[in-house]
Amino acid sequence: MSADGPGTRSTSAGEFEEKVKELHQRKGRNLAMGGPERIAKQHERGKLTARERIDLLFDPGSFVEFGLLAHQQSMRGNEIDPPEKTPADGVVTGHGLIDGRQVWVIAYDFTVMAGSMGAVGEAFKTSRVRELAMRYRKPIVWLLDSAGARIQEAAGSTFAGSGMLFYDQVQMSGVVPQVSAMLGPCAAGTAYIPGLSDFVPMVKGTSSMSLGGARLVKAATGEDVTDHDMGGSQVHCYESGVGDNEVDNDQECIAQVRRFLSYLPSSNLEPPPWVPTEDPSDRDVEGLDELVPANPRQAYDVRKVIRRIADQGGPAGEGLRPAAGRGDSLHSNSSWFEVKPSWAKNLVVGFCRMAGHAVGVVANQPLFKGGILDVDAADKAARFIRLCDAFNVPLLYLMDVPGFLVGSGVEKEGIIRHGAKMLYATSEATVPKITVVMRKAYGAGYFVMCGKGYYPDLIVAWPFAEISVMGPEGAVNIIFNKVVEAAENPAETRAQLVERIRETISPYVAAGWAMIDDVIDPADTRRVIIQGLEQARDKKVERPWRKHGNIPV
Repeated sequence: MSADGPGTRSTSAGEFEEKVKELHQRKGRNLAMGGPERIAKQHERGKLTARERIDLLFDPGSFVEFGLLAHQQSMRGNEIDPPEKTPADGVVTGHGLIDGRQVWVIAYDFTVMAGSMGAVGEAFKTSRVRELAMRYRKPIVWLLDSAGARIQEAAGSTFAGSGMLFYDQVQMSGVVPQVSAMLGPCAAGTAYIPGLSDFVPMVKGTSSMSLGGARLVKAATGEDVTDHDMGGSQVHCYESGVGDNEVDNDQECIAQVRRFLSYLPSSNLEPPPWVPTEDPSDRDVEGLDELVPANPRQAYDVRKVIRRIADQGGPAGEGLRPAAGRGDSLHSNSSWFEVKPSWAKNLVVGFCRMAGHAVGVVANQPLFKGGILDVDAADKAARFIRLCDAFNVPLLYLMDVPGFLVGSGVEKEGIIRHGAKMLYATSEATVPKITVVMRKAYGAGYFVMCGKGYYPDLIVAWPFAEISVMGPEGAVNIIFNKVVEAAENPAETRAQLVERIRETISPYVAAGWAMIDDVIDPADTRRVIIQGLEQARDKKVERPWRKHGNIPV
């Protein structure tokens, strides 16, 4: 009889060691992923493995894995397939720290059945990660390198029980930040993951996403196209706008994920992280007279303005560290982080820091299309404004807008619907909003860029700004066209009328009516913005109860 009591079998020291040895063997086998040959092929494609990516994503030694011993279960009765077949069932899950904050991860392992989404991996492993991320209100990152659904397991009526992944993503939207790093193919089932995420960096040349892979498209439509041509970064970061930032390799992609998350709180219940800085809040913004022409028709790069007004250098103690050899080199170490830089270039959005606090920037870009707003620019702005508002990031509008693009072509594209989306987002936002009218503020462009009617917490203008329903030239063409035509010297008369109109749209007129809060020296822009943000730090907005609004789409 065992010393542990009747019917209890004692375990010898040898059996104990054997069981522990078996445990380590099983874990070691799954940690080896698809094996040396498949890992070598992954490297030959210029890609890191799922576990190498996780090592880069998290602070050293902080990753805790869930579900390492999972594997595909047989679809043939109760027979169990060998665990070697799908180590960890092709997806690595768990949590770790990014800059000391907990973040959850789902990393598809392309060395195991092309990272396909298996029943065990999806129904149990990744669903648990999504559940825990929501339970603890922590960000979630997908490292995507997957052929999509595992057809061997999904081709059948049991498919009727799938799809919870996307439902969960919708519930997480605006509650915790969601990031999809595109590190390889992402077809069919996995393609909606980035579509529902807050940030989607893509690796040039190796990543792609599409609702149907090349073989499926060939079978369904007869179109002969590659995954890359159909949905690579050149498509989604430049044309469709589904992708955000195009990067050169996996390492840069992971670095962008870490940086993006540094501007956001862990959930919508918290403020964004504050980072101490040695850059003075009252620093004059030098050189704007060299960057921004007073002539409203001349182009300039608004990103250079943003870099100069944003916090410079690293956190406190690192000082200002200018990096030579790059554009605008004196300010290339700015805290500015642009999102969607290659899509809808006539509008710039991104994050920076002001006095250590995260700020979301929406700025017209005169360098492209004169900064006019079109369908894509309105969509880009609306999406970013809502992201910032969801996660308590104050908004800074840098206005230099000639209005919305007009014409039969854009009307067919739905410019009214898309413009209304941006209008809706600006109206809906309850975070602190600061507006700086740098030059032009014409027509409905003034509205959507948070003009007076949209309750900015501070609205100021530079001394050569112009605020009007349209520019003086357009106003003369409409109001005084007959006067100009009848004049002895039409050109001279037109020029005189243009100057007369220009006097009426001066920022001093708006300031005289108290329709803007102040006209400021451009050199004071940083100080004024930071004062406005501090003024609105404890802002509270009460709105009538509603289930939700009906945003134009």
